[in-house]
Parts: sequence; C-alpha cells; structure tokens
Amino acid sequence: MTVLDEIRGRLVVSCQADPGEPLDEPAHMVALARSALVGGAAGIRAQGLADLRALRAALPDTPLIGLVKDGTSGVYITPSLAHARAVAETGADVVALDGTRRPRPDGRSLADTVVALRERYRVLVMADVASVADADAAVLAGVDLVSTTLSGYTGGAVPHDPDLDLVGALADRLSVPVVAEGRINTPEEAAEALRRGAHTVVVGTAITRPAVVTSRFAAALVTSRELS
Repeated sequence: MTVLDEIRGRLVVSCQADPGEPLDEPAHMVALARSALVGGAAGIRAQGLADLRALRAALPDTPLIGLVKDGTSGVYITPSLAHARAVAETGADVVALDGTRRPRPDGRSLADTVVALRERYRVLVMADVASVADADAAVLAGVDLVSTTLSGYTGGAVPHDPDLDLVGALADRLSVPVVAEGRINTPEEAAEALRRGAHTVVVGTAITRPAVVTSRFAAALVTSRELS
C-alpha cells in the first residue's frame, strides 16, 4: 500500500513539543508516537529534524509527516526550500509546508518549491492552508495533499472549534486528498471530519500535549471554585 492508502480513513497523531517543554526530547517523541500507534493511530506528524530522524529510525514502516518550524508567526511551517529539503533528508514520507498565499521568506513561489523539492526527493508534499483560495492555489502549485492546519491562525482571534466547514468545502472541490487538522479535540469531531470528506484526520494537542490538556482541567476547577 502507499502512504496515502495506509492513512485513508484513519487517525494521524501529531507528536510535537514546544522548546523548553518537559517532553521536548526526541526520545519522548518516540515514546509518544509508539503510544499513539498502540492506541490505533495509522501515522505520525512531527516537527524538528532531530525528532524526525529519531522517529524514522525507531518506526521505519510508519507513515511519517514531517515539518520544521522557524519562528512562531507568519510563514513559519517549513517556510523555505532549504527547510523542505532538510525535512526530506530525514526520511519523512510527507513534507508539510505552509501552503498559504503569503510570501515565502526565501522569495520562491510554492510551485517553485514543490518542483525543486521533487527534483531530488521522492516525497509527497502537503500544503497547510487557511482557506479555499489557499487550497486552490496549492493544488495548482502541484501539492499532493491539502491540510486545514492553518485555518484560524493567519490573523485575528483563534477560534475554539475545528473548521469542519472548510474540511467539507475542500473535500467537495479538490482533486487531491484533504487532511483535517486544527483544534480537533474530541473523537466526535474527528469522526465528523471524516463524514465531511476528509481523507485522514490529524490530532495533536488533545492527545500529545499533557500540559495543555491539564491546564484546561485546572482552569475549569478554578472557575468552578469561583462560582461556588
């Protein structure tokens, strides 16, 4: 089976930690990924070259979506051709990159980046987009998959709920698989994303960010005490 076949209709778990977090070590990411696979995940999404190399070595047959983050705002998800090539070098099956229409920091277009990446590497390219217009442009640029990762993160307040409407809109119009990702916090939301046409569903924070999940419970208890 191809990587796309392996993840079709199934869960991909994003194993990432911010710099300075207790889990920010390749060995911890490998342990998280192994736990996700035991629980039924079909693939892993991860960021950072050290983590990607460790994951590829430990899980050679697991579909691996890779990226690097450079900064925390603007175009920072695999923002340049050099970043994309570095991700491909780790052995990731899919290179995820910013697929919005915003200017890329190396001055290349998304189409130029895709072409240049494929000149050296046999990888799939996934565009993380924020809108239908982004997705249309990304498909024209030649990407293999489109993900809703950046919906809600390119300006203004970040919504609470996943953008399932965008998932459905993209599934109805695109010729490439659509990946549902971003703020999916419950099994019911993941299942609804599939019903709306997602090829696969990526879940991260709700599964692999214990500090964030703990903070939500702790905050709820604080609010309960204040109201009682």
